Amino acid sequence: MRILIVSDAWEPQINGVVRTLQATIAELRKAGHEVGVVSPDLFRSVPCPSYPEIRLAFAGWRKVGQYIRAFAPQAIHISTEGPLGLAARRWCLRNTFPFTTAYHTRFPEYVAARLPVSPALIWRFIRWFHRPARHIMVATRSLARELAEQGLTQTMMWERGVDHDLFRADRAPLPAYAGLARPIQLYVGRVAVEKNIGAFLDCGGPGTKVIVGDGPALAQLQARHPQAVCLGKLSGETLASAYSGADVFVFPSRTDTFGLVVIEALSCGTPVAAYPVPGPGDIVRDGAGALDEDLGRAIDAALACDRADAAALGARFSWTNCTAQFAKALSFVPAQPAPEGSTSPASFTA
Repeated sequence: MRILIVSDAWEPQINGVVRTLQATIAELRKAGHEVGVVSPDLFRSVPCPSYPEIRLAFAGWRKVGQYIRAFAPQAIHISTEGPLGLAARRWCLRNTFPFTTAYHTRFPEYVAARLPVSPALIWRFIRWFHRPARHIMVATRSLARELAEQGLTQTMMWERGVDHDLFRADRAPLPAYAGLARPIQLYVGRVAVEKNIGAFLDCGGPGTKVIVGDGPALAQLQARHPQAVCLGKLSGETLASAYSGADVFVFPSRTDTFGLVVIEALSCGTPVAAYPVPGPGDIVRDGAGALDEDLGRAIDAALACDRADAAALGARFSWTNCTAQFAKALSFVPAQPAPEGSTSPASFTA
């Protein structure tokens, strides 16, 4: 199949969306599919306000349409709701070309954390953007329920995977951990307001809090919490060693749709502490971590978990299964039934 993916999130960004797309594309190509990508690097662009790593492309639907026609896809997947996603959506509708979308980011909560904008207003845009899609790919069943309550019932599962050759429990601890007081409590990800890292750093208890990642909130967090150890961006085997050498992985976000870092940590045998919200609430189970509205209590409970149970849970997630779900959604099979308790699309208007 010739598959074209349109995404406003792309290299050199390092985030869950980009890493998921990269891994999925690699698996699709290994399976014999031809995959093209329409991304911001093909156009003039400007940094996104408050998130400069994301480039906002200057691309109208006609220009994006030129790339679509040149590739001649059999399937189009629109991964993001940015300028490229909007342009591709318009082209598909004007040319009656069926397409799929994905709901990667809980935009109503994301925007509300940064701007004085009502989440209800953002939901109007989300409903408008995704309603024409043949399928909306989601990473968790709780996210499918959330979209169904907004009248978007055509969801299909597209979970996440782990490179188990890289993220494994037998790696030696990160050398930077030597001499740090235990337990080592680790956060990995973008350092930004919507990640709620302050809630983690405000927790008491013994040990050392370690931050891996970069972002606009880093300087402020370092000033407020000088005792935290900030290691910057890590990748590859160094990142895997950071996971495996930690005593607990803390995921304080309330707005992520999944949390790729959660299953990477689990695969390294590190129990997870998080809030009982969509994303970690769909993943963490079987004694592999703890969920609690009191994050400090979740950390304490996760520290008592068996690392073997964490590794066993992480082993269930693979990019092969993830990509099979993606390909199934592109085949336009009937959408999965809306989770129980969902609301009919007729109840909502955009």
